[in-house]
Amino acid sequence: MNKTFLNQIFFVALFLFGATYAYAHGMSEAEKQTILQGGNLQFMEIGATHMLTGYDHLLFVFGIVFFLTTFMDVVKTITAFTIGHSVTLVTATLMGVTVNYFLIDAVIALSVCYIGYENIGGFRKFFEKSPNLTWAVFIFGLIHGLGLSTRLQQLPLGEEGIIWRILSFNLGIELGQISALCLMVALLFKWRRTQSFLQISNVSNNGLIVAGAFLFLMQMHGYSHTVNPDEFTFPEDSHAHAHEKMESQSPIPGNEYRTLPETGNIRSE
Repeated sequence: MNKTFLNQIFFVALFLFGATYAYAHGMSEAEKQTILQGGNLQFMEIGATHMLTGYDHLLFVFGIVFFLTTFMDVVKTITAFTIGHSVTLVTATLMGVTVNYFLIDAVIALSVCYIGYENIGGFRKFFEKSPNLTWAVFIFGLIHGLGLSTRLQQLPLGEEGIIWRILSFNLGIELGQISALCLMVALLFKWRRTQSFLQISNVSNNGLIVAGAFLFLMQMHGYSHTVNPDEFTFPEDSHAHAHEKMESQSPIPGNEYRTLPETGNIRSE
């Protein structure tokens, strides 16, 4: 594998993981205040940004297309994932269904482990047959969508026109996914033409398993802060992890902006 291509892989990896602490699938207060005065285009923009910085979603998509060599296979499988996460994103948000975001992100991290294990032939080795990829991706899509919905409900959705805000956010998610997918497919197409692909593909997918396990442990560590806050008594400023503040008695923060204020002015506290 030539040096130039290795550099390309490095920068893509840096892109995927660089937003870990900046976003961590959370919504900043600045985004919340901006969206109070914005419209559907801002929901679309935040949806795209959320997907492009959603390292767990991107790793899962990367694992899905890793060994898919035909255009129709990519379209079929990614469509299953898209339908899955769109269904739960829309319905869960409309119904106000939320879960603890550390726990749902932990399950999403396990989906990364799953796709990596599938790609190294782990299921075929122990069960002689792999689960149907399309159905597995659809089911995991439902889980990813619930995670997206949980995050979306932290935004000021209001009551009037809420369906358009949800759909705009979802459209942004899809646009971000398509952008990332095009880059992934292009790099994989180029990589498959080198002799190193088969040599390194096993290592790469084992890397997905390790990355998924690491993300799982990070999310469970964050969850432990919410259920046992008294066990973490060291100063918050010296804590290396950037956990989102949650009330220990509540599995997920309420959407304080569910109903838009009558005035468009935002007052800084």
